[in-house]
Amino acid sequence: MKIVIPARYASTRLPGKPLLPISGRPMLQYVYERACLSQAEEVVIATDDEQIARAADGFSARVCMTSSTHASGTDRIAEVIDIMGWKEDEIVVNLQGDEPLMPVSLLDQVAQDLAHHREADTATLAAHLEHPDQVFDPNVVKVVMDMKGYALYFSRSPIPWKRGEIHWADPVSPHVTSGFNRHVGLYAYRAGFVREYVGWPPAPIEQDESLEQLRILWHGRRIHVSMAAELPPAGVDTAEDLERVEALVANTPG
Repeated sequence: MKIVIPARYASTRLPGKPLLPISGRPMLQYVYERACLSQAEEVVIATDDEQIARAADGFSARVCMTSSTHASGTDRIAEVIDIMGWKEDEIVVNLQGDEPLMPVSLLDQVAQDLAHHREADTATLAAHLEHPDQVFDPNVVKVVMDMKGYALYFSRSPIPWKRGEIHWADPVSPHVTSGFNRHVGLYAYRAGFVREYVGWPPAPIEQDESLEQLRILWHGRRIHVSMAAELPPAGVDTAEDLERVEALVANTPG
């Protein structure tokens, strides 16, 4: 198991996001240290930015410099796989650089899940919705699985649509949320599959939903989804998120 942390300096809402301080240390350092507590044999930060590379060097992280033309973190990971010369069946976990509180248990869980499902090309996680407002929230991606846990579809809309129980114009009753699963954006892939994936053009459904994982389903490949062993805190997308994480870190013993 390898972990790659794609980290880019540019961010529409939070420029320089990986380097923003949390209790005096860059956010990226928290992400890296979480990864190092997992069962990973190797943890690599992938970036195209010299500032990020210098910061990572400051906390003794391994850095792989990649192209500035990548459209996604998965494309960046594909370049890392080639640079590092990892074997086709090596399991690679994609840990986003804005997840400073990602539970270590989930990093191991998603990698082990892929190892246990040879029919899958990718493994990811899900969790039950916690609040009725999330049903219609397009920022909360919903996932539907088959009886064996393989993804059928991901959507920003409510899936499955509970006919007669939910309506676009009405508030969602708390009991209804039990039928929805939200996607937890943590992925494990086999290195050979990543090389294949990045050669495919974006799929129509991927572009419609703005969800990269739909490219995998469009090509008839399989994603296994397991329920997260613990609930991960939300990542950092806004200044408010950063303040929330800062408060959580400040109130965490040790």
